[in-house]
Amino acid sequence: MKHFVKGALLATVALAPMPALADSFSATIAAGHPPVFRWIKMIDEAFVPAVQKALEGSEHSVTFSGQYGGAIAGVGEELEAVEAGLAEIGVCQSLFDPAKLAVQNVTYYTPFVSDDVRAISDLMHDLQRNDPDMQKSYEDNGVVYIGAPVVIDDYLLMTNFPVTSLDDLDGKKIGAPGAALNWLGGTGAVGVSGNLTTYYNELKTGVFDGVIVFASAALPGKLFEVAPHITRAGLGAQYAGSLCANVDWFEGLPSEVQDAITSAADETQEWYVSALETAVQTSFKVMGENGATITVASDDMRAAWAAGMDNAAKSWAEGLDAKGMPGTASLANYMEQMRAAGATPLRDWDKE
Repeated sequence: MKHFVKGALLATVALAPMPALADSFSATIAAGHPPVFRWIKMIDEAFVPAVQKALEGSEHSVTFSGQYGGAIAGVGEELEAVEAGLAEIGVCQSLFDPAKLAVQNVTYYTPFVSDDVRAISDLMHDLQRNDPDMQKSYEDNGVVYIGAPVVIDDYLLMTNFPVTSLDDLDGKKIGAPGAALNWLGGTGAVGVSGNLTTYYNELKTGVFDGVIVFASAALPGKLFEVAPHITRAGLGAQYAGSLCANVDWFEGLPSEVQDAITSAADETQEWYVSALETAVQTSFKVMGENGATITVASDDMRAAWAAGMDNAAKSWAEGLDAKGMPGTASLANYMEQMRAAGATPLRDWDKE
């Protein structure tokens, strides 16, 4: 009898369903910029908590390690680090990686279109989720688009001299990021490539006389101390990058974890845009209180600036076409959708 009971118990245990083993994953997140910038802050303050909350009560968990400020990848090197597996997730910055994320740079070739950060964020997110041409940029580089688009508030001009007309820019050295150098065409200024991590020292030491930048970064970067003349010319809000993930790592995750990551990115997008809209108002207020002179460019100055530019958008699009990439189609699609959303561009870059 004793042996029978023992055997019955063993049989019962063997037939009983085994409890599912919890899966624990880890992910390194790479970013070239330091955490002082909002598109880095959003990772730890919004994205990571949202993923962990989405997975509460599930069998899965993800542990994140943020490697920022160039710890494993400099500005513009994040995509390569993710592609190589040095990081599972990165802030893949099209602005500073134009060769690999070419069509994603469409906003930077189309200034004076819209200063609405929410409209830019929503449209670029939709395009990268649904437009095969946008998706191909990621597929070709071994990564997958996650979301949380990094949009930049309306670009402006900050200088160490007053600007009352375009003539004041003649011969001045103005720093600008990536494709934004094209915006200086026709102004007489000497455009010099630069980025936020070095602007302050370059202005302080006289390398630059001014920079094209945006208010929400100018304040934490204290650029108003070395370039106190702010000219709001409505150059436009822009798209600069998004979170992307190593495709092999991401596709190897359970669907529940994938869903948690993408839904967290959607929450992060809203967190980022809302925080950015508030920050822009605060930035102008604080910079003004600390001695900055803020001027809104006249309609005539804006029109002259836009009219004096070469149509870099057309050249950019045709250059991509020649390489077998959908430059003209992407430009037309973006401009048409922006106009449909209510934007009134100073120039219809796609129709010239």
